[in-house]
Formats: sequence, structure tokens, C-alpha cells
Amino acid sequence: MPQLQYLKSADRQFRYYKKLGDDAMAQLQDDQLFWQVNEDSNSIAIIVKHMWGNMLSRWTDFLTTDGEKPWRQRDEEFESDVKERKILFSRWEEGWQCLFSALNSITDEDLNRIIYIRNEGHTVMEAINRQIAHYSYHVGQIVFIAKMLKSSDWKTLSIARNKSNEYNSGKFSQEKDVRHFTDEFLKK
Repeated sequence: MPQLQYLKSADRQFRYYKKLGDDAMAQLQDDQLFWQVNEDSNSIAIIVKHMWGNMLSRWTDFLTTDGEKPWRQRDEEFESDVKERKILFSRWEEGWQCLFSALNSITDEDLNRIIYIRNEGHTVMEAINRQIAHYSYHVGQIVFIAKMLKSSDWKTLSIARNKSNEYNSGKFSQEKDVRHFTDEFLKK
């Protein structure tokens, strides 16, 4: 895969996971964003706060400083102190904006450069892959919690139950073409 295509694919995957989180949280009432099954579990708000802290740390000065910034207070990311939807979504957007700005600044020539996260060297490509995996893991948690809270009122973010054959029929009725798996979803 040409490297430029890798960067475009990574950008699309990040945007896909952001949209999954956006669409899951949009279905919830304010109080549901802060719901915890018990005091040792994370609410959606706590997960968002952690992602925000991670994104700011990892993506600020991405190519020039360690991804674990000295100013980051990771343990505080798991404290339930954000109580307003507006603040929560402001942090969500700020984190993603930091990520997309940094990703947009990366060139093909940068992909094999070594950067550090907690003094562990990664190629830029490895660091990007690490973050795609990390954020998809947490967005999956957000979606799962939202789906549990909405129960039968949940509006699916994927292929609806018992609709796989219909979905696949539509896909296979199209000509073969090089497309990105997120194209259809990101258009919505």
C-alpha cells in the first residue's frame, strides 16, 4: 500500500470511530452519559475524559516530544468530575481536533521515523496503529454502554439484526471497486 494511502486510511478509520461515538452518545439523555454500573466502572463521561487526555498527550507535538506528556494527569482522567454534557462534548471535540490536526501534518516521509511513548520507540505508523486500536476499544465501550442504556430504543449503528442478507445483496449487486469500508458510513 502506498504510504499516502495509509495516512488517508488511518484518517478515515479515526473519523469512523469518532462518528460511532458521536452517534451513540447522541441517542442518550444527559444523565445516561454519566451513569456507572458501580463505582469501579467507567461511565461514558469518564471514557471520554480519558480519551481526551490521551489524545491531547499523544498528539500534541506528535513528532517531536514523548507521547506521554509531563503535564498529563492520567489518574485524574478516571475521576467522575465532569457533570455537564456541554463540557463533555467540548473535550470530545478538542481531543479529536488535536488528533486530526497532528495527523494532517504527517507526511509519507514521517511514517518510518521513530517517536516515543513513555520512552518506548515506535515508528510513526506503529504509533498511529496503536492509537487506532486504543480509541476503537474505548468507542466500543461507549457504544456498548449506550446500547445497554437505550435497550429496545437503540438505533443500530451497523447492519441491523436479520438484515445481513439484504445488506450483502446490495453490496454484491455493485461492481467491484476499490473503496474504503468507512465510505458508506461517513456519508450519513
